[in-house]
Amino acid sequence: MRSNEEIRRAIGAAGLKQYQVASALGMLDGNFSRKLRNELPQKEKEHILQVIKSLERAEVNA
Repeated sequence: MRSNEEIRRAIGAAGLKQYQVASALGMLDGNFSRKLRNELPQKEKEHILQVIKSLERAEVNA
């Protein structure tokens, strides 16, 4: 299993791309991709998952 699989699946399920999540987090997509290579602390994962949900809601309402 890859690191941060839950985040990767959430991004795909929301119909988003990693660069969109990275931008919402205020970072470049390459930095976000590198960050996902190693398992993140639970608090950071939860924050990223909240950002993904927020972006998904914005996409649905657009």
